[in-house]
Amino acid sequence: MISAQKPWLKYYGEVPHEVDFPRCTMYETLIRAAERYPDRIAYDFMDYTATYRQFLEQIDRCADALTAMGLQEGDRMTISMPTSPPGIICFYALNKLGAVASMIHPLSTESEIEFYLRVSRSRFALTMDIFYDTFKKAADRTALEMLLIARIQDYLPPVKSVLYWMAKGRHAPRVRQAERVRLWKEAVMRGRYPRAPRGRAGPDEMAAILYSGGTTGTPKGIMLSNYNFVSQGMMCAEWVGMDEDIADILAMLPIFHGFGLGVCVNAALMNGGKSILVPLFEADMAADLIRKKPNYIIGVPTLFEALNRNEKFNRADLSCLYACFSGADTLPRTVKERFEEIVRRQGGRTKLLEGYGLTEAVTAIMALPLGEYREGSIGIPFPNMLAKIVKRGSTTEAEIGEEGEICVHGPAVMLGYLDQPEETAAVLKRHPDGKNWLHTGDIGTMDQDGFFYFKLREKRMIKSSGMNVYPTQVEAQLYKHPAVAEACVIGVPDKIQVERVKAFIVLKEGAESGSEMEKELIAHCRKDLIKWSCPREIEFYDELPRTRVGKIAYKVLEDQEIARLAAAGEYTGDRAG
Repeated sequence: MISAQKPWLKYYGEVPHEVDFPRCTMYETLIRAAERYPDRIAYDFMDYTATYRQFLEQIDRCADALTAMGLQEGDRMTISMPTSPPGIICFYALNKLGAVASMIHPLSTESEIEFYLRVSRSRFALTMDIFYDTFKKAADRTALEMLLIARIQDYLPPVKSVLYWMAKGRHAPRVRQAERVRLWKEAVMRGRYPRAPRGRAGPDEMAAILYSGGTTGTPKGIMLSNYNFVSQGMMCAEWVGMDEDIADILAMLPIFHGFGLGVCVNAALMNGGKSILVPLFEADMAADLIRKKPNYIIGVPTLFEALNRNEKFNRADLSCLYACFSGADTLPRTVKERFEEIVRRQGGRTKLLEGYGLTEAVTAIMALPLGEYREGSIGIPFPNMLAKIVKRGSTTEAEIGEEGEICVHGPAVMLGYLDQPEETAAVLKRHPDGKNWLHTGDIGTMDQDGFFYFKLREKRMIKSSGMNVYPTQVEAQLYKHPAVAEACVIGVPDKIQVERVKAFIVLKEGAESGSEMEKELIAHCRKDLIKWSCPREIEFYDELPRTRVGKIAYKVLEDQEIARLAAAGEYTGDRAG
């Protein structure tokens, strides 16, 4: 077998072919890091810093508070936070207790929050004060027993705390402690409780639930174990040669996303690095934080494009950068070349390289080696991971250069979809080699040296600003509007977002098309969908194109849009994979 021969091994350089992963929990890896680097900075949040010793104390205090409030081993807790201290402290505290963290976007709508709370069966939740009203309404319709409320200023230095309060904090809803509501600052930061014992959860038990659309485009809870996270963090570290001198990461990706949680936070912290926490991506904020001299910037193409256009970044000292990787979307060559040009001019030598991953395997599971570049390639598998191309709809391995489905095997692959055995069985399949392989639903090729190339997605999915958008979800929301007879949603190539969401609508008899109806339908989507899932534009049709079997031919609409943009000079072929 091609994959079993690992033709890519000669390109590993100094990277080991196999890595011995500790059989432990994420909390236990932090204990090891704290023992080895007690006085090194673990995280930096807008100039508020905590050493590894202090971070471990914060985690233990949070675990004590949660236990005192009634959380038990095996419970699920929803964390709906930006990339900030409460979010990561709570994540590792749950891991210590043997509980499960369900990570969701803090900007989720009321109906989405209710869905996530129900599907995860969360007893506890953590969110921010500015989202309290929305979260509380959703929580009141579920079995949630305790809601913790944190504020951004809880961990800001005094001056920044005052400035934040004046700009945004004073507009947040007033939250008072009640039977089912606790303030993070009072309950966790100031509370004193008996020391909570460690849970008994082992490395192979579920530690977190992240969310993706699975193969059908409907939300699925992805069950990830301690071993998934630990192995993925170790592989990332080995891949870039991370050590105590080059281990600091600019964490601009959100912690509800496998990329942000698995690489920008967990991989850095378990290896003694500093995670520079960025609560939201603003190019100016990111450019300012370059002064903290991160060694790595990990992001999506839109992030690097925004940095390319930012004046502060163009003037920053970039000699600190050791490696930069882009994932989640296809990286346009123009973005890569412009970024590398700026880095060279500003004193650095790093290249911007592509990688590939998916939440069903935590996040990144292959990338280009630091010293290698191949046009259009997403690289070679990390140590301990295997990848291959199989013929579509089969477990038969494809020939070199033949298009087929990308399949991966290794320690980062998920346990399965939460309470979805049929959906799990559809993507985790035993192959003739006796191994269980994850069928990604992505189409690609492999060359004779074992380098992989991403071609397209077999399942319907839009990548907008690095985030997954599932057309069936958006269409289902549009169909709820009384004026909509038919709806089809596609991704349109976009220079900034890589893809933007566009809807094609057939209205019911008597309904009038036009700008007012377009605004009404977009507002209708925004009631229940997160903002990047909502259409940016709507086009009205009398009749949508059909396939031979009568289905709406979304591919025809995609091709028409590409042709229209190409004719207008707005599309050159750099479309997201």
